[in-house]
Amino acid sequence: MATPDSLALFTGLGLSENKARETLKNEALSTQLREAATQAHQILGSTIDKATGVLLYDLVSRLRDTRRRSFLVSYIANKKIHTGLQLSAALEYVRSHPQDPIDTKDFEQECGVGVVVTPEQIEEAVESTINKHQLQLLAERYRFNMGLLMGEARAALRWADGKMIKNEVDMQVLHLLGPKMEADLVKKPKVAKARLEETDRKTAKDVVEKGENYKTPGYVITPYTMDLLKQHLEITGGQVRTRFPPEPNGILHIGHAKAINFNFGYAKANNGICFLRFDDTNPEKEEAKFFTAIYDMVTWLGYTPYKVTYASDYFDQLYAWAVELIHGGLAYVCHQRVEELKGHNPLPSPWRDRPKEESLLLFEAMRKGKFAEGEATLRMKLVMEDGKMDPVAYRVKYTPHHRTGDKWCIYPTYDYTHCLCDSIEHITHSLCTKEFQARRSSYFWLCNALKVYCPVQWEYGRLNLHYAVVSKRKILQLVAAGAVRDWDDPRLFTLTALRRRGFPPEAINNFCARVGVTVAQTTMEPHLLEACVRDVLNDAAPRAMAVLEPLQVVITNFPAPKPLDIRVPNFPADETKGFHQVPFASTVFIERSDFKEESEPGYKRLASGQPVGLRHTGYVIELQNIVRGSSGCVERLEVTCRRADAGEKPKAFIHWVSQPLVCEIRLYECLFQHKNPEDPVEVPGGFLSDLNPASLQVVEGALVDCSVALAKPFDKFQFERLGYFSVDPDSHQGQIVFNRTVTLKEDPGKI
Repeated sequence: MATPDSLALFTGLGLSENKARETLKNEALSTQLREAATQAHQILGSTIDKATGVLLYDLVSRLRDTRRRSFLVSYIANKKIHTGLQLSAALEYVRSHPQDPIDTKDFEQECGVGVVVTPEQIEEAVESTINKHQLQLLAERYRFNMGLLMGEARAALRWADGKMIKNEVDMQVLHLLGPKMEADLVKKPKVAKARLEETDRKTAKDVVEKGENYKTPGYVITPYTMDLLKQHLEITGGQVRTRFPPEPNGILHIGHAKAINFNFGYAKANNGICFLRFDDTNPEKEEAKFFTAIYDMVTWLGYTPYKVTYASDYFDQLYAWAVELIHGGLAYVCHQRVEELKGHNPLPSPWRDRPKEESLLLFEAMRKGKFAEGEATLRMKLVMEDGKMDPVAYRVKYTPHHRTGDKWCIYPTYDYTHCLCDSIEHITHSLCTKEFQARRSSYFWLCNALKVYCPVQWEYGRLNLHYAVVSKRKILQLVAAGAVRDWDDPRLFTLTALRRRGFPPEAINNFCARVGVTVAQTTMEPHLLEACVRDVLNDAAPRAMAVLEPLQVVITNFPAPKPLDIRVPNFPADETKGFHQVPFASTVFIERSDFKEESEPGYKRLASGQPVGLRHTGYVIELQNIVRGSSGCVERLEVTCRRADAGEKPKAFIHWVSQPLVCEIRLYECLFQHKNPEDPVEVPGGFLSDLNPASLQVVEGALVDCSVALAKPFDKFQFERLGYFSVDPDSHQGQIVFNRTVTLKEDPGKI
């Protein structure tokens, strides 16, 4: 609740009433601003002008090392720092000079204190810049990049007022070129920028030098920071270290593929190492199969962890640090129930200020199993960015742990464990998705409270797909409802499901590279992932022939007394990759859709009076007779054949099989009918009501040529004219089962 005095104080700084009320909701920020304003009032008296008030607000919202607040407030109140540019320079200076004492002479020089830029100096700097580019200006006139003139003039006069420079540039350009003419309004054509190689691409993350974590925006500096960073460099030798830290309570999905690529890829690109660390702090939900599946998926994507570690490796150290926090008055045992801690504004704990001796005894009692689950937690004394107060560090759970058994009945939380494990493993880049940004303050606070090395946390946007759900809870609901078979059902977007469907790991990695790393959440169309799959399989999947809806064709004048062996290239576009043989007998099977009794405009396949070629055989067949069954349906065709070079070339060549294998083929479509099945506006009945009834079609009597007879699970083929297919693990000696991975084209109607 905003008090009238606080509200008046903040609005007196020039903040709007709404902005002041929002600020008061953040206890840490409002405390810092109140103290800064009080100090400024002591220097300036009862009134603070709006420009100074804005600088004070900017200062406290950006300053992380609060030891420097009083020092910087005095410079602002005394008008020695009076522009945003100077304040930015001041903040950068104190961030890069964390040790006492500050060299005030050097500080003032770096921040432009006392520097006066006259209008004459601005005029001369702009005139010099315009003279330098005069020929190009006269040629391009108002299509010239005026920002270049501004930038060069600002570089010459670092502390000059930006508005004054802009006004001077506008005036001198007008004097040189005169008023704009109609031709000046035509936009300059854009020149395509050369694509940077991967090694040349740099982000903000790359500009922080080894061991210079303290220069990262938002990094909290303490008196111990520099010594800890020095020790860190001695241990790592400046090596980049990342980690992929999944919870072993579910199967990885396409979003995790982005995280794997980013963590392992960034380390590899910088000659560093990446740990695979299992965050096994919740024994209730963890199963051995998830550990195995996660490791398998990481290696399947082509990455080898430097080391596989577990949060449970560090349980003893984490417990010792928790005791240290209590000793320091930074943590306490609380008895509020879980339901009391939920919501946006939970009540403060009545046990927050209990004596630390009492908390030490109670925490030991928690460890010894003297509290039931939910009766006691250990909480840390801090406020996070999202306003959450005193996050839980330890809770009671009487579930045996898969690695430590019954040794512990208290387990650390993610908020407590994550940053400390990063510190123990000397991670340099703690890369995590955007939702963890609200935990950055607890990350820095906890490492600094325990005086241990503090890595840098970087956030990036999640990767999602339309027509999909990836939540563990919702996938379990799909399994329970019988909508899918299990976590690896090929209609899902878990990595095990994608592997089973036949997606190559290279295609998934390529997709992640195309999506890139952004701060914003990315939701992509599935067909973009499928395009990456086609790119890989086109060069990797050997060709075969299959018929999904067979129609028997008898060649009445077959040219040989026994079947012919036909050599078929594995890759027609590159015959150096070898051939396989298939039999060609007097009875073949074609797709029922490749025959029409009467031809139609635009139809090029087999019909009465319209012959068609059989791929790879060198023969053309022509319809002679249609044999119907008792129901009147076409049962088989009788045809004659001739050499393809013995007459007119047919309009089309179709695929076929002879003496084939009978296989099961599973055809997949999107599992959901709407793009966003979890959106209550788009799907009011919930995602389970949005299931696509045509998401799976099983073809039990499909015929495939015998070249695939020895295929093993996950072997991949292109069935000519049909798509890419992969052997399913359900295959057995009596029958091969194929999953359609993707069609040949995005629109199967074009095939």
